Amino acid sequence: MTLPVLKSASLISVILLATTACAQPSSADATSTQPGQNSQSSQTVEAVSSTVDKRLRQVLTQAGIKTQITAIVPSKLPNMYQVDLAGQLPLHITEDGKYVIQGELQKNPSKRVVTKTPVRSTSAQVGKPVSASVKSDMLANMAALKNMSAKTPFFYTAVPGVIWGATLEGVPFLLSDDAQYITDGEISVIENGQFIGLDENFEKRKNQSVFATLDKSQLITYPATSAERAVIYIADDVNCPYCRLFHKQVPMLNAKGVTVNVIGYPIYEASPAQMRGIWCQADEDSRRQAFDKAMLTGEMTPASANCNTDHITPNREIAAGLAVMATPAIYREDGVLYQASFESPEFLEFLGIE
Repeated sequence: MTLPVLKSASLISVILLATTACAQPSSADATSTQPGQNSQSSQTVEAVSSTVDKRLRQVLTQAGIKTQITAIVPSKLPNMYQVDLAGQLPLHITEDGKYVIQGELQKNPSKRVVTKTPVRSTSAQVGKPVSASVKSDMLANMAALKNMSAKTPFFYTAVPGVIWGATLEGVPFLLSDDAQYITDGEISVIENGQFIGLDENFEKRKNQSVFATLDKSQLITYPATSAERAVIYIADDVNCPYCRLFHKQVPMLNAKGVTVNVIGYPIYEASPAQMRGIWCQADEDSRRQAFDKAMLTGEMTPASANCNTDHITPNREIAAGLAVMATPAIYREDGVLYQASFESPEFLEFLGIE
């Protein structure tokens, strides 16, 4: 039985492949194992106490895992245990049985430069960006990986020592805070004996951290035209058909007290240059008018000859921390992502308005 609550797995090759020839992992480090193969079987691992083994088996069985558990060993992810399942990808689970990741761990082929154990996070740091020192040490240990840079977003999770990251394209992954092991799973929660989905508390707090970091002067804002009752953020592309459909609803939302903050999030090939033209407009009103024209009529406003600044990319890179799967991606101010049709009455309920 596979976990039904996980997002579609991203391709870990996005960050692990395209290393230089001299940085490729040795055969002993290669982790392109088949489902159910123990990626730690070639290494000596410490025993797990019978008490922990029994508890974790009971938790997973109660939560609906019917697949045979072949072994439980300490995980290479800090503060977690690896649960090997017959014919399926392993699980990684905290000792209290609350947090679970499904996925094969990949060994980072980079040379390990920083060997000290990082200072582990606290519950108050969940969803916060990692500290500058932790990020610097992690990146020092990731030199052979493509798509990793000082701009890569990294956040503390609810599991001390396990870090959430995303490529600048918004592909999420998890890794140990020493950057030695990476997986493309995400953290799910078991509560009252049931899988309840992704760790929503982390997702909310992470998204709030992203919103707080955005350059507000580079958002296109449509303020509420009645007493403000809700604020939303939307990752938008001018060539996205559903983004254009949503834009037609903005006046109605404003009238109902909803302030709409647009994050320029180009995903179509022509969009970066076209959206740069919109964001190059001289003032907020002109930018808003140019955006309206693009969304409602398809007419793009070119950048003026003297506009040499890219106003789109900085917020687009910060918004990679939202791990946008498709546009329009609509979030409440508290960080919750809306995951149904915005044309449904449920959308106004989601916003807490009639």
